[in-house]
Amino acid sequence: MTLTPRSSSYREVIHLAWPVILSNLSVPLLGAVDTAVIGHLPNPAFLGAVAIGAMIFSFLYWGFGFLRMGTTGFVSQASGAGDVNEIRATLARALIIGFLAAVVILTFHSPIIAIALQLIDTSDSVRQGATDYFNYRIWGAPAALANYCLLGAFIGLGKTRAALVTQVFMNAVNIILDLVFVIGLDMGVAGVALATAIAEYMAIFVGGYLILREFKKLGGSWIKNDILSFAKMKQLLSVNRDIFIRTIVLIFAFAYFTVSAAKLGEETLAAVAIAMNFMHFLSFGLDGFAHAAESMVGKAIGAKQSQRLNEVVSASTVLAVAVSLLYSVFYFVFGEMMINTLTSIEAVRTVAYGYLPWLIAMPVFAVWSFQLDGIFIGAMRAAEMRNGMILSFVAYIISIQIFSNIWGADGLWAAMIIFMIARGLTLAVVYPRVRRLAIS
Repeated sequence: MTLTPRSSSYREVIHLAWPVILSNLSVPLLGAVDTAVIGHLPNPAFLGAVAIGAMIFSFLYWGFGFLRMGTTGFVSQASGAGDVNEIRATLARALIIGFLAAVVILTFHSPIIAIALQLIDTSDSVRQGATDYFNYRIWGAPAALANYCLLGAFIGLGKTRAALVTQVFMNAVNIILDLVFVIGLDMGVAGVALATAIAEYMAIFVGGYLILREFKKLGGSWIKNDILSFAKMKQLLSVNRDIFIRTIVLIFAFAYFTVSAAKLGEETLAAVAIAMNFMHFLSFGLDGFAHAAESMVGKAIGAKQSQRLNEVVSASTVLAVAVSLLYSVFYFVFGEMMINTLTSIEAVRTVAYGYLPWLIAMPVFAVWSFQLDGIFIGAMRAAEMRNGMILSFVAYIISIQIFSNIWGADGLWAAMIIFMIARGLTLAVVYPRVRRLAIS
């Protein structure tokens, strides 16, 4: 049977996406284990502490998500152009930036947690637990940022199975250490954080070995002048600046969601922490197709192949939408069971059940923003991503103020859906121009 270009693109998207989906799903699985381990302790404040602590690290680490996204975009375009030395240099530049960023984070970690907790209105018990979580996990910062760079290189090269091996290894170690530290050693919230930090360092050895093995196959050299090129570093920092702004705004949107929930009481905050696991499963699953789009779009642009670009955008989007529908069906059938698995606190379960209609609807509205993000990263159009995110955030803040006053916690979820819709629309409007400029 002879494959048409379109059917070949579908097969390639699936080939690239399934390892990323599996590796990404291991991340919320880890979050679910964290939540389940803490959620079966008697005090709901522990759940709130993990939610607040994880939110703070979202600012710190996801804010440096440009190390993953920028590396993917530049590596994929260098791969499409056949420039092996530039692939190596791109990763090296990202690792340098990541190391310097980690040094800054560790230097200022005490004021970071102090300021963060000043901005959050919550109980003393949640505040203390979040502090414990932060003070243990923060020491994994150098490893966490280095792993972002390695993951970006794997995706940019289309070596998603290597990304799968690295991520699954890290999260498997993390889960095992969760059980040892929390259940075995009764370390509570601190045990969850320490497990994560240790696992991040162990993952560097696996990821480093796999990327060096891949570079050996590709050939090329580490050229110091290329790595430290002012023009290349400036280009990387310029793109990463826009991705950084875009990511910080996105993180702030989710953080504002959590902070708003905290104002409604510990039980509501705990229920939101449970419900956010549904969001994590969704985001990391849909990101599989977005990551496939990043790699394939970047390579098509690097090779100046207009028709190929159209094929991969179409194929990856159709498959992403299909998977989003499966998510909605899965949440409809198994939503209550998931909540029951994540917590045994009846009051928290009852509140979380009320969020299920929003969670079932979320995949259909959110898929467009995820997919377009992947396309724009592959095209290295960071400025448009930044602008679209800022406009969407404005719509989100207005919505959350209006609807939360009317519907309480349900209003938060209504605003989140509006945020997802706005993210997709703001990128869809400018995509035709982006496509034209990328291939020209």
